[in-house]
Amino acid sequence: MKSLRPVFSSLLLIGLIFSLNTKFGSVPPLGKFFDPQAGFWANAEISVPESGEIALEGFEGNASVYFDERRVPHIFADNEYDLYFAQGYIVARDRLFQLEIQTYDAAGRLSENLGSRTLNRDLTTRRRGMPYGAEKALEVMKADPKTWASINAYADGINAFISSLEPKGYPVEYKILDFSPEEWTPIKSAHLMKNMTRTLAGGNNDDRTSNTIKYFGSDFVEKFFTVKPELNDPIIPASRKWDFERIPVQKPDSLFVPASAVELGEFKKPEGVGSNNWAVSGSKTKSGYPILTNDPHLSLTLPSIWYEMQLNAPGINTYGVTLQGAPGVVIGFNEKVAWGVTNVAADVMDWYEIKFKDASKKEYWHDDKWKHTTLRIEEVKVRGEEAVLDTVIYTHHGPVTEVKSRINEEREPAYHALKWIAHIPSNEIRTFYELNRAKDYDDYVESLKHLVGPAQNFVFASSAGDIALWVNGKFPNKWEHQGRTVSDGTDPLYDWQGWIPFEHNPHIKNPKRGFVSSANQESAAPDYPYYLDDDFAPFERGRRINDRLAEMNEITVKDMQDLQLDNFSYHASTILPELLEWLDEDSLGVDEREAMELLKEWDYMNEAELIAPSLFRRWWGNFYASIFNDEYRSTKAPLRYPSRDRVKEVLKNEPDFEFINNINTEKKETLEERALYSFRATIKGMTENYGEPGENWKWGYYQNNDIDHISFIPGLSAENVFSNGSSESVNATRGGFGPSWRMVVELGPEVKGWGVYPGGASGNPGSPNYDSMLESWRTGELYELKFMKEPPKEFLYKLELK
Repeated sequence: MKSLRPVFSSLLLIGLIFSLNTKFGSVPPLGKFFDPQAGFWANAEISVPESGEIALEGFEGNASVYFDERRVPHIFADNEYDLYFAQGYIVARDRLFQLEIQTYDAAGRLSENLGSRTLNRDLTTRRRGMPYGAEKALEVMKADPKTWASINAYADGINAFISSLEPKGYPVEYKILDFSPEEWTPIKSAHLMKNMTRTLAGGNNDDRTSNTIKYFGSDFVEKFFTVKPELNDPIIPASRKWDFERIPVQKPDSLFVPASAVELGEFKKPEGVGSNNWAVSGSKTKSGYPILTNDPHLSLTLPSIWYEMQLNAPGINTYGVTLQGAPGVVIGFNEKVAWGVTNVAADVMDWYEIKFKDASKKEYWHDDKWKHTTLRIEEVKVRGEEAVLDTVIYTHHGPVTEVKSRINEEREPAYHALKWIAHIPSNEIRTFYELNRAKDYDDYVESLKHLVGPAQNFVFASSAGDIALWVNGKFPNKWEHQGRTVSDGTDPLYDWQGWIPFEHNPHIKNPKRGFVSSANQESAAPDYPYYLDDDFAPFERGRRINDRLAEMNEITVKDMQDLQLDNFSYHASTILPELLEWLDEDSLGVDEREAMELLKEWDYMNEAELIAPSLFRRWWGNFYASIFNDEYRSTKAPLRYPSRDRVKEVLKNEPDFEFINNINTEKKETLEERALYSFRATIKGMTENYGEPGENWKWGYYQNNDIDHISFIPGLSAENVFSNGSSESVNATRGGFGPSWRMVVELGPEVKGWGVYPGGASGNPGSPNYDSMLESWRTGELYELKFMKEPPKEFLYKLELK
């Protein structure tokens, strides 16, 4: 036995060495990870970096990067190449993992490093044509010398930083997930832009609306999806008169019914958040110059989706936030103008039911003839496993997806082809290249002509005194309601019949009311002659902003900051009085009565310290479900739920609306019974989930504002950020979504800006600058943005890139 001990010891040592250097599932090689010299300990920042020079191989230029007290970089360069090289280098230094992981995602390549757990997402990304669209975009970028030069300089900067790294200097996420950064190429910038299109223009209701028409009838769809809420307050107001005639398109005689809807028998009788922007003219401000604000509402992550910086070189001096992976500033200002964006949510994603000639799927029927399909072989590499080869069929509409029945398993699958704005060749980077250099309204308009998608409401203000807003993007010229249901892939009348001319896009300049605004609501009043969509954000934020701006004068920056933080719930104010009126107080218990009193006393402000907002949200959700769930759950088919705006109006005006009755009971229910049942369910559910009424019932906890790490790595997130606001408030924070960048800019002889985002410049969780602005964001504080015309004499530290 004694002679065997050394053998056992050696085997144990070998096994230990092997295990410590091997990745098991999602667990990193622990030996590498805990190595005090090269593991995660090496990522800790304990002091402010020192100023110095960095000699970069292949970089023949010169750029100075000054970091202010918040570590925001201000880049001063001798020319554009040096400027964008330095931008790429600095962004990679602070956000390398974020740069890479988001473009891996957009390219359908996550599984290369994360294994089979992300395979389905990668396959869906490929089948939706995301890489195909990026390749088309890259062709346009290559054809534009300025764009091509900027993204190549940016890529050179990223690669210069990557090449300077040794494994011990890799960001901690690489050590946790056990992979290494790869070379950055221009196609990745194209992937990034397509990822934004997926985020902002990647939703549709086609199948659900087709099913809803077939199941509940066209009158139901007319009532809830065609008729607009009375309180609608469109982005471009009715006072705007159009000086053009729409370009006509042909419309089919009848509406196509897809296979999924055909099998439905006749029925026998989460909302998201958006963004805000606005600009007020000098006639309404104390300074006499315009003030512009923007707060795009997106999924909140650590690190932030945005990276704050200043870019200065001959011909350009701009400040704002950038997207990691694209050169330039996306939202911001320069010495003459300011701009911001909110999402349009136009219908630019349509599904077409395809008729194939046979099982080979080599031909499909369109316009009374058989046409050939094309094949694209997608190879998805999977870490630790064999690569997956996926054949994606393309028609002239786009890539084809198989659709199986949820009702009849014996039905042959249907095939739907996707027509999507993400597949259209585009160069959005050129839009921001020109905006960064814009001097006036004409330059702003010219820059917008390059943007294809995702469509954005571009707000504008200039020191010359102009304010404007363009609902901008490339919009298909559709007949009324085209694309809100699944389209007939055999009939050319369902094809996109050209585009709305750029000049016909909804827009307004210097309106008499003295302000422009958008909050993702309806783009234009009913007299606008083109169809964009039937599904926009609820009216609530847009109307609240317009109400407030209309009554304000002598406006200051502080007033605009306060409006960004407005917590008023138009939603509650337009239904809670009726809910309380329908509620039978005599049937309530003690706890229920106390809850009711809190709601009666509530001023409709979604403030973190209050319990009433939590009660209302829960009650409304239960009440809405009690009206519709019995009917909607009577089929397995996916159906489209009505918007709360119209539901409230219908219930208040039609107390005998047939859906109030529960089809699963013999008696006929009333609104009063629905209100009582849902209120009791609210108190019961709150108690079960959060305990007895008290601290845990407060809105700041109930709304669950977690800010997750971009890859959902445990321990790297900010959990349950206690904050005011809600999705229907101007301060639209809720459930991990919200204002990803708050900005206020005052135009004038000296342009001044203020801003904040939830996070910090660094993507390193070991840095104090990882979440250094989170508390300021939570409380609504804005930092003054140090916009410099020349290199500063005072700074936190400085890097010279040579």
